Amino acid sequence: MPARQAIATDQAPAAVGPYSQAVRSGNLLFLSGQLGLDSATGVLVGPGVADEARQALRNLAAVLAAAAGGMGDVVKSTIYLTDMQDFAAVNAVYAEFFAAPFPARACVAVAALPKGGRVEIEAVAVLA
Repeated sequence: MPARQAIATDQAPAAVGPYSQAVRSGNLLFLSGQLGLDSATGVLVGPGVADEARQALRNLAAVLAAAAGGMGDVVKSTIYLTDMQDFAAVNAVYAEFFAAPFPARACVAVAALPKGGRVEIEAVAVLA
């Protein structure tokens, strides 16, 4: 069984509970969900859900970079939305960060997200 290594960077919001920003096990990187929080202030960006999604993806990219990876290494992502009416706006932003072949993905509606966020995105990546 490969050793687990916690990945952390100050370029993304710090974990707000007993979890890591990401955990590497062998060549797999499991990235915790990221909200659209500004890493410097800890405040949600805005005003729209697209702004939150863009920041959440920037935060994921920062954690990936801390593990010597990039968005092209993502093989699976999950998007959590508090309102499925935001699907198209978030999908458009998501397409700015990924190229074909796109990662496998799920998108689910949830009742609420931490800090009043409207979108949270988690991912799994395969690193070289």
